[in-house]
Amino acid sequence: MKSLSTFRSALATALAVGLLATAPAHAAGNTDPLTDILSTPGSAGLGAITRIEQSPYEGAGVRYDLLPLYLYEGDRFFLHANRGGIKLLHDDTQRVDVFVEQRLEGFPPDNLPSSLRGMASRDSGFDLGLAYRNRQSWGTVQAELLRNVDNTSEGTEFRLAYTYDWRSGPWMLRPSLSVAVRDARLNNYYYGVRSSEALPGRPAYSAGAGTDVSLGLYGSYDLSRRWRLLAGVSATRLDSSVTNSPVVRGGILPAVYAGAVYDFGGHKREWAEESSPTYFKLLYGKATEDGCHLAKIITARCFSTAQNNATSITGIQVGKPFINQLNGWPLDFAGYVGLTHHNERGLQDNSLQLDLFMKAIYSGFPWSDRVNTRLGLGVGVSVAQRVPYTEVSSQTANGQAASKVLNFLDPTIDFSVGDLMGVRSLKDTYLGFGVSHRSGIFGSSRLLGNVNGGSNYIYTYIETAL
Repeated sequence: MKSLSTFRSALATALAVGLLATAPAHAAGNTDPLTDILSTPGSAGLGAITRIEQSPYEGAGVRYDLLPLYLYEGDRFFLHANRGGIKLLHDDTQRVDVFVEQRLEGFPPDNLPSSLRGMASRDSGFDLGLAYRNRQSWGTVQAELLRNVDNTSEGTEFRLAYTYDWRSGPWMLRPSLSVAVRDARLNNYYYGVRSSEALPGRPAYSAGAGTDVSLGLYGSYDLSRRWRLLAGVSATRLDSSVTNSPVVRGGILPAVYAGAVYDFGGHKREWAEESSPTYFKLLYGKATEDGCHLAKIITARCFSTAQNNATSITGIQVGKPFINQLNGWPLDFAGYVGLTHHNERGLQDNSLQLDLFMKAIYSGFPWSDRVNTRLGLGVGVSVAQRVPYTEVSSQTANGQAASKVLNFLDPTIDFSVGDLMGVRSLKDTYLGFGVSHRSGIFGSSRLLGNVNGGSNYIYTYIETAL
């Protein structure tokens, strides 16, 4: 029993770490404005923020970005949208984090302005960071050191910020002043012009190190016990080493943010209980035909799998319960980590896919006391080792880029095998059908690669609780 308890504890920890797949690195210089959005340690949240900002690139205009919020605030681990990490130290006044953050910088994914045409793409990358925060009655000081770790820019950035939290009833306002000291590698990658990219009117330019300054005001309003509205404005002044580039516009870069989040906090932590079950799910599925998209599948208008270029998936998902019987309803929430193998049938190399998601599970059907029937919807993020062939082919046909990181949806329906067969020992074993769905969010989410399309795999599965 002790080994099983240790395993469950380790799995709960792995789930928390796994949910660190994705807080916005907003305009340059801002430290994490999503700290402390969730009300209690151990709570999770889902939501979205729309970000409207002036692009720093000449002629690129205003950029619209939808940032999905996958939030978790644990005693040791945290997830703030595109930032996740481990709390090395956390008390009432001080906090030290190690984190990974996806940098939301780079060229526009489409409608490239004339100032950037013919240049190699500048992509978002992943940074490894160390953050220190000290909170006092007069405000909070936070320092961060970030280093690119996926060989995108190979640059380094140091951020220093001061914030002050003002609270009154359901309102919270957080003014912020921050500076970002960026090295030459980071600035030159995003804002330099290589000699091979030089044209008349666009001379070669090497951007040096510099310091950006940002002012921001972030706020939240508790619409109810669970729903919270989020908003913010910011303005950033880029260093002259950046604004002197022929591809960069001058002046102040404004940005506006608005969104909402649902906070699941305040419930008993089911995953930490000694009797907490662990869910194991095995699945096998096939890619759907072009045009057989998610909306058609879940409304039972299409179940066609691909005949040409037919690829398949095999996977395992492991989960732990987060909330049982939400507000007394037959509605549970569980956190899952999934590992999927793509069999590409020789069309390209096979690869793996990591899925991290929260799942709502409804079991309140009139017949569920006789045959327990569950309807589920998982929402999270999917990270592919290689973009699946079905996505590459469809995006290429549409003249659009593909992305390894996409939004993940997992709608399912299943039935208790024990109830169907009259075998009590199999009551917590379920046979079902689902859809493994990867996609961007209307092509407007930089975090998810600004991808319109994606992939759908219809699969069968068996899941049991141990």
